[in-house]
Amino acid sequence: MRILHTSDWHLGRSFHREGLLGHQAAFVDHLLEVVEYEGVDVVVVSGDVYDRALPHVDAVALADEAFARLAASRAQVVVSSGNHDSAQRLGFGSRLMDAAGVFVRTDAGTVGTPVLLGDEHGDVAIHALPYLDPSALLEPWGLTHRSHEAALSEAMTRVRRDLAARPASTRSVVLAHAFVAGATPSESERDISVGGVSRVATSTFDGIDYTALGHLHGPHVLSDALRYSGSPLAYSFSEAEQVKGSWLVELGAGGFESAHWVDAPVPRRLSRIRGSLDDLLLDPALADREDDWVQAVVTDVPRPARAMEQLRRRFPHTLVLQFPAAAVEANTPAPPAPGRSDHGITLDFLAQVRGVPATDAESALLLQAVDACCHDPDQDVLVSAGSGA
Repeated sequence: MRILHTSDWHLGRSFHREGLLGHQAAFVDHLLEVVEYEGVDVVVVSGDVYDRALPHVDAVALADEAFARLAASRAQVVVSSGNHDSAQRLGFGSRLMDAAGVFVRTDAGTVGTPVLLGDEHGDVAIHALPYLDPSALLEPWGLTHRSHEAALSEAMTRVRRDLAARPASTRSVVLAHAFVAGATPSESERDISVGGVSRVATSTFDGIDYTALGHLHGPHVLSDALRYSGSPLAYSFSEAEQVKGSWLVELGAGGFESAHWVDAPVPRRLSRIRGSLDDLLLDPALADREDDWVQAVVTDVPRPARAMEQLRRRFPHTLVLQFPAAAVEANTPAPPAPGRSDHGITLDFLAQVRGVPATDAESALLLQAVDACCHDPDQDVLVSAGSGA
């Protein structure tokens, strides 16, 4: 059996206010091409189909299109819900979708009941574990303590109980949406910690022929049979160096045989650049970054005026402009002098943070802002850029 492992689509997500739905649609096209070219039997999606519990109608339409096209393909599909998904909304119509070969599992009550598929070697029991909220399951499942470790341990007890009742030749696949020890998070995952504890031990999944993990956005190999596929697109600049894609897993008669990586298309690269504004605007080595989404760190002190505007002339897709933390700390303003007027304090602040005093025009604008916040608009008089209070 050939299994294509993907997760964390986050349909409807934006990237620093840039819409990604078109790029996500391109990934769905790619997924269908892989299914046909590689002869995939089962596509497994390990949670976070959507980016939010109440997804935008365009995201729902794309998910509907993706599942309909997969249902019409040579592959069957098994989907579990993630912490971003609404279990009720994603799971709506799941019993009807089963008949089309799209098995969506979002209800904790189904844990321990697999999707049973087969090949020439016999049955494969696919246990799709939805995201398990420890708080919600503490009483219903009689957990000894409120943690992801406890919830997933109980879930795996139910999975193993089911597998023990099946013929020894039955192979096992588990989908789980969790933070498993040994993997490294990115900046774009939502924190799922409970009481500061979120990690689950790799031993939780011992004895399973293949565990398809979701939640973390970078690919990870924790063992041959325990892997994260990561997200198909980068959702933060911390993922700029990650290679996105899916795992193509081969199950033989004895269980896991191999897995190889299938790169996903890259609609627009992410680049992080750093230097003085002049260097960034003139360096010929940065020519191949000009069409990338860019995060720029400008090191000039004082900070240059209209830096973002200038950067976008060369790098039109600059999304984030930052200044070095050291420079910010060095310019942290001292406490205001006693008796200093509000207008004078704003001028001192601007001079310390920026490194140069305000111009007369800026001083006048700051005075207007201060007066707009005062009960008595006449209490401050105009202070020129070069004078005191």
